[in-house]
Amino acid sequence: MKKITWNSLALLTLLMASSVSAQDETIKNLQSESGRKVAKDPNDTIPKMWKTGGLFNINLNQGSLSNWAAGGDRYSFSLATLANLYAFYKKDKHIWDNTLDLAYGIVNTTSLGNRKADDRVDLLSKYGYQISPKGWYVGGLVNFRTQFTKGYSYPSDNPKVLTSNSFAPAYVLVSPTISYQPNENFSVSLSPATARWTIVTDQELSNQGAFGVDPGKTSRTEFGAFGTISYKTNFAENISYAGRLDLFSNYLRDPQNIDLYMTNVLLMKVTKLITVSFSLDMIYDNDVASIDKDGNTRGPRTQLKQLLGVGVAYRFHN
Repeated sequence: MKKITWNSLALLTLLMASSVSAQDETIKNLQSESGRKVAKDPNDTIPKMWKTGGLFNINLNQGSLSNWAAGGDRYSFSLATLANLYAFYKKDKHIWDNTLDLAYGIVNTTSLGNRKADDRVDLLSKYGYQISPKGWYVGGLVNFRTQFTKGYSYPSDNPKVLTSNSFAPAYVLVSPTISYQPNENFSVSLSPATARWTIVTDQELSNQGAFGVDPGKTSRTEFGAFGTISYKTNFAENISYAGRLDLFSNYLRDPQNIDLYMTNVLLMKVTKLITVSFSLDMIYDNDVASIDKDGNTRGPRTQLKQLLGVGVAYRFHN
C-alpha cells in the first residue's frame, strides 16, 4: 500500500512539474511574440490623394496722440487680413491643384477717415495629366479674380472717385495648357489659345467704359496667349515665400501690350504665432486707365501695392 502511495505521489509530482514547465514555455513564447517588430509592407499603405491646408494671417496697428507737440493724427488704426487656402489632388498620372487667396485691409485716421488698403479674391484651379515622368502635363486651368467692396481714388482737394466694386471688375480665364511641374513647389503653364472675360456689373463704371468694356456693356471677351509661373519655398525654418506671375497677350487688340499680374508674399515666423509679413503686388493692364492726383483720367500705368505688417498667423494642414 505504501509503495502504491509513494508511486502515486511521484507520478503526480512529475505531472505538475511538466505542466509548470509547459506553461513557462508558453509564457516565454507569448512575451517573445508581443515584443517582435512587425515589418511594414509599403504596398499595404494607402497613399493620401488629397493634401489640404492653408494660412490665416491678421495684422493690427493702432495709435493715438494727445497734446503731441510733434503733431500727427489724433487716432489711427489699420487692419490687414490674409487667407491662403489650398487643396492638391494626386493619383496615378492625374493632378488637380486648387488655391484660393482672400485678402482685405482697411486704414482709418482722424484726417482721412476710412480707406481700403487691400482687397482681393483669387481662385485658381488647374488640372493636369502626366505625359512624361520628368514632370510634363497636359490639361487646363480656370482662374477667377475679383474683390469684396468698392474702391476709390482720392484726388487732392476733390471728392473721392469710384474706381471699382465687387465684380467690377471680375476676371474669368479659361485655358488649355501644357505644364511643367517637377514638384509641388514649382510649376510653369503655357497656352497659345486662352479665353478671358472682363466683367463690370457696376452700372456707373459700366457707363464709363471702365476696364475696357464698351460703355453700357457689362462684359468684354478677349482671346490670346497665356502663361503662368508659381513658386514657393522655405528660405529657412521660419521664413517662407510664395509668388505667382501671370502674363496675357490679347490677339484681338494690341497683342504687343502684355497684361501682367504678379503676387509675392514673404512670411517670417518670430514665435509660434507671431509673424512679420511683407507682400508686393504688381498689375499692368492695357485696358485699365489710371487717375492722377488731380482726378484726371490718364492712360494705363503699372499698379503697385506693398504691405508690411506684424501680426498673428496660423497654419494648418491634413
